[in-house]
Amino acid sequence: MLIKNEIPILEFDSDKSAVITPDHEKLNIKLPERCVYAFLGNEMEKYATKVGSSPVAHFESETKLYPVYVIEHNGKPITLCQAPVGAAAAAQILDWLIGYGVRKIISSGSCGVLQDFEEGCFLVPYRALRDEGASYHYAPPSRYIEINENARKAIKSTLLDRGIKYREVTTWSTDGFYRETREKVEYRRAEGCETVEMECSALAACAEFRGATFGMILYTADTLANVDKYDERSWGKDSEEYALMLCLDAVSRL
Repeated sequence: MLIKNEIPILEFDSDKSAVITPDHEKLNIKLPERCVYAFLGNEMEKYATKVGSSPVAHFESETKLYPVYVIEHNGKPITLCQAPVGAAAAAQILDWLIGYGVRKIISSGSCGVLQDFEEGCFLVPYRALRDEGASYHYAPPSRYIEINENARKAIKSTLLDRGIKYREVTTWSTDGFYRETREKVEYRRAEGCETVEMECSALAACAEFRGATFGMILYTADTLANVDKYDERSWGKDSEEYALMLCLDAVSRL
C-alpha cells in the first residue's frame, strides 16, 4: 500500500514486490545465508584470494563489477562481498544479495566521530539516524531505525571474546558528506549522535524489510569533535584487516 505525501521522500509503499525485483536476472546461484558485506577497501578480495576462493557471481553496476565470494569460517559457509560507499548503492547490492539467499549480515566500515574518540576504536551502533534517502524506500518515515538485537549480541560477544572494549552508540547516517555543517554537527551531537557515516540506517532498513538480520561494527577514523579543527587522521585504514576478522567471527555466531 502506497502512503502518499507532498514530500516524495516521506512516501512509503509497503508492497514487497516491484517492477524490477532483486533477483530479476534469475541467476543460477544460491548464496549462503551468512554474509559479510563490508566497506573495507581491498581486504575482502585479499582475504578471498588468500583462502583460495574465486567469485561465484558478480553484481554488475554501470561503473564496476562487484565480485561475490563464498568462503568457510569456523566450519560455516559465508558469503563475502565488498559494499560500495553511499546508502543508495549499498542498499541496492544488499537487496540483491538477500534476493539470492543471504539472511544474516554483518557489516563493518569506518566512521567519523562527533565525540572525543581515538582513531581505531570499535563501536557498535544500536540505532541510526536516517539522514539519507534509501531507507525511506524500505521503512516508513521515522527519525531513527533500530539495529537488530540478535546481530548486536553476536557482535558484542565477539568483541568481548577478543578482549576488545567497545561502546554502543547512536550513529548519524547521511548522504551529505560535504554538507556536515557546523550547526548540523552540533545539533546531531546534542541529540546523542556520537558517530557519522553514510550507510548504516539504509542497510538496517533494507534488511528488516526483507526479513533479514543486520548488524554493524564501526571503527573510528576522522574526527569532527572539534568543528574548527577537522582532522581526517588516517581514515582508520589500520583497522580494516582486523575488522574483517571480527565480522567473520560475529556472523558465524548468527
